[in-house]
Amino acid sequence: MGDEVAARRERLMEGLRIYGGHYAELSRRFAAWLGLHSTDATAVLEIAAAEERGTPLSPARLSERISLSTGATTALLNRLEAAGHITRTREHSDRRIVTLRGGPHIQERADEFFGPLADRLDAAMSPYPPQLLEQFERFVTDLNATMDTHLAEPNPAPPLPPDTVGDHRS
Repeated sequence: MGDEVAARRERLMEGLRIYGGHYAELSRRFAAWLGLHSTDATAVLEIAAAEERGTPLSPARLSERISLSTGATTALLNRLEAAGHITRTREHSDRRIVTLRGGPHIQERADEFFGPLADRLDAAMSPYPPQLLEQFERFVTDLNATMDTHLAEPNPAPPLPPDTVGDHRS
């Protein structure tokens, strides 16, 4: 039983790695389709998705989500705003807080590009009962929380270069 469970877990993790690779490729293709650098397209997608969820991002939160420094994020936002892909607004009672919004065409373009895939994914999930989908949702949430915790920890010290391993000469 233990070997079968371990093998199943490994197959699940391999499936998630493959899905992650597909997602990265799809993001790369979306960027090329829009004529954007992949980081810029990722930022546009993050901004649009957050806005669609009703929780628009601030520049600082976007910076965290796409792993860029604040300076690099500012330069990225300047490019995206100049191209009309996003807007920066001050909607909060604290006027220092900036809210990022997608430009008027971004959601249309994202829907045009990702719509056929969304339909296919919905069709792929439709045979599964709601209770199983709820379990999948908890499973993915738990995996993401585990990854978030791991990524918040400091990286281990880098390995020694190969030419110094086992070299005891001084």
